[in-house]
Amino acid sequence: MNSALTFDFAPLVPWPLLLVCAAVALMLTCLGLWRHARGTLLRAAVALLAIATLANPVARREDRSTLPDIAVVVVDESPSQGIADRQRQAEQAEAALREKLGAIENLEVRVVKAGKAAAETADRDEGTRLFSGLTLALSDLPRHRVAGSILVTDGQVHDMPAEIAAAQDVTGAPVHVLLTGRPDERDRRLVVRNAPTFGMINQDINVVLRVDDTGAAPNETAELRFRQQDAGERVLQVPVGRDVTVPFKLPRAGRSLLEFEVAPIQNELTPLNNRVALSVNGVRDRLRVLLVTGEAHAGERVWRNLLKADPNVDLVHFTILRPPDKQDGTPIRELSLIAFPIRELFELKLNEFDLIIFDRYRRRGILPTAYYENIARYVERGGAFLEVSGPAYATPLSIYRTPVSEVLPGRPHGTMRTEPFTPQLSAIGKRHPVTAGLPGSVGENGQPTWSRWFRVVNVDVTRGNSVMESPNREPLLVLDRVEKGRVAQFYSDHIWLWSRGYEGGGPQSELLRRLAHWLMKEPDLEEEALRAEAKGGRLEVERRSLTERKEPVTVIRPDGSETRLTLEDQGNGIASGRLPVELPGIYRVRDGERETVATMGAINPKEFSDPRATPAVLKPLADASHGSVRWLQDGTPDIRMVDKPTRSAVREQAGRNWIGLYRQNDYVVTGLTLTPLVLPLAMLTALLLGMLLMWRRESR
Repeated sequence: MNSALTFDFAPLVPWPLLLVCAAVALMLTCLGLWRHARGTLLRAAVALLAIATLANPVARREDRSTLPDIAVVVVDESPSQGIADRQRQAEQAEAALREKLGAIENLEVRVVKAGKAAAETADRDEGTRLFSGLTLALSDLPRHRVAGSILVTDGQVHDMPAEIAAAQDVTGAPVHVLLTGRPDERDRRLVVRNAPTFGMINQDINVVLRVDDTGAAPNETAELRFRQQDAGERVLQVPVGRDVTVPFKLPRAGRSLLEFEVAPIQNELTPLNNRVALSVNGVRDRLRVLLVTGEAHAGERVWRNLLKADPNVDLVHFTILRPPDKQDGTPIRELSLIAFPIRELFELKLNEFDLIIFDRYRRRGILPTAYYENIARYVERGGAFLEVSGPAYATPLSIYRTPVSEVLPGRPHGTMRTEPFTPQLSAIGKRHPVTAGLPGSVGENGQPTWSRWFRVVNVDVTRGNSVMESPNREPLLVLDRVEKGRVAQFYSDHIWLWSRGYEGGGPQSELLRRLAHWLMKEPDLEEEALRAEAKGGRLEVERRSLTERKEPVTVIRPDGSETRLTLEDQGNGIASGRLPVELPGIYRVRDGERETVATMGAINPKEFSDPRATPAVLKPLADASHGSVRWLQDGTPDIRMVDKPTRSAVREQAGRNWIGLYRQNDYVVTGLTLTPLVLPLAMLTALLLGMLLMWRRESR
């Protein structure tokens, strides 16, 4: 508590009126002097005395309570601060600053943690927002009490204003920067220059990369590892500092993960920016389908209409109406049938088809045995084959009696049941992505709400998974993997009843759509799959399996630390779990059999684009505010309170081992005493005396 004495005025009339009176008195005095009027000076003295009386000069005595100055300390908590021993340096500097600032009398300390992205923005590439943290800390502080700001950071700040004047206007006091890290750091990083988000399958796709190394020698090379989902690993030698094009092909449609990793160097700052993961969606140009109908029947149009409805499908459809050796007396000129091009389809162009469908096909002496063998080899090399069995599958004319049987999962008994039944999902079918959760699979009574079928061929399933069955456990739909290819087999040809809406129908379109996508190896329909995605500050892990698995998955963070995540069963063969994540980079998830990766943040995150500690970003602000930049490896500086400089004399705000903060000397007035300097009675007496003298003077 202290006091101050100043002089002021407490006018008895408004200032404008007082100024008008003074102006009139001045004009009259000047006029009197110009005309040499007698008593002018005496009149001027009386007017001055009257104006002084109306101005009412007072002595102002203020009782003041001194307010403490405020020092703001901003500690960088961005991910790059976790590199090397920067975090330890920052913690030690924070403790030392708290101690030194706390020892200064009449100084309040505000410590702010900044630079760490919020959970909802963790997957955005915002970098280190340190200046935003400083601005927020200063926003609720009186500007005339801020003694200065001290930033503890590695210098990698990504939200600095373009104009230093704007930044200086926010701070209004010295800004001192204490840098973590070392000035001689070296780092190698992998940068994605150009990456596609999608590409045509089985066509060349290019990713452009560059390896940057701050201390690389001329013409130096680096080892680059390229891992592609379902395609193994490649090792390349690439030049440092130059763009490199890496070609690859996508073997299937859907999302494929690509991972690139460059070998680290000795004493490297961090390996976090040596790895990059990309997700590229494979797209089919056109899906080529061969549909062969053995004989015309009521359900023939089901497959044709389904495939024709998709504009991305090129359909080749043949229905065998009569064998070439049939003799029925029909004149040649009346025949309008197209000859079945068996050699072109099953020898020359077989591998050009993505999917082959045999609908109620039976042996009729049209296809030689070698062509059936071609179909089996086609499947083994990665093709897709769908067989819809009709009554002929249970007869000696069954295609199971051909080399195609090598890839067919069902061996016919030679019998067939023709009683009505309602199809249902098997235990595996309730978990398989092709059939799990099909509309109407579970009604109010726990049974399917689908319409009935009336025929099923009895078979023994020798391989694959039976996903649909009759109430008597007779297989209706079996899915199987044969080496690189896939096979699906229906043992009833009555699915067309669903498309006609018989007894309410069933999910024919959805089932056949899923079935076709599974045969095409769409990743979303893999029955054994592990997926991970990082978004919104969370890592979401999903595991699909045909068996119930309770073991947790292992999550490996970008910094190499591991944690176990237990997945909860969600039904339909899916188990999922969430894990809060903060660090940008590649997260690897393993469950013992499979492994997948997820990327947090941008492909080339600002935070690690150049993780070396640097004074370059903040030095202009420090210089403009008369602050300083120094390295914490030289120790935490002492702190001094200095007087705020005037415009004409800018004093030094930092020294060799000290930094200065302004002594603002701000205060709040707790009491006010006004003492008039002129006594009213005395002034009135003086005015009367002056007027008397004027009257006497002018009466002569």
